[in-house]
Amino acid sequence: MTTYQRNGTRAFTSRADRSASSSTRQKPDGRVNARARYAKYIALARAAALTGDAVETENYYQHAEHYFREMKERTE
Repeated sequence: MTTYQRNGTRAFTSRADRSASSSTRQKPDGRVNARARYAKYIALARAAALTGDAVETENYYQHAEHYFREMKERTE
């Protein structure tokens, strides 16, 4: 069941309407996933640096750092 606000937009969706619960999702290998995401954000940061956008560059580097820490945790 979905509830709508006065202007016709959705207020929220019930649990029954959600497509997949966390218990049915397959969880990929965390090390491979973290490594791939780290590489992705490093590449995005480098591309943003080439455009001269310092804020976007820093944002991507912070995301990359998060995945770097995940990789480091799993190897210790």
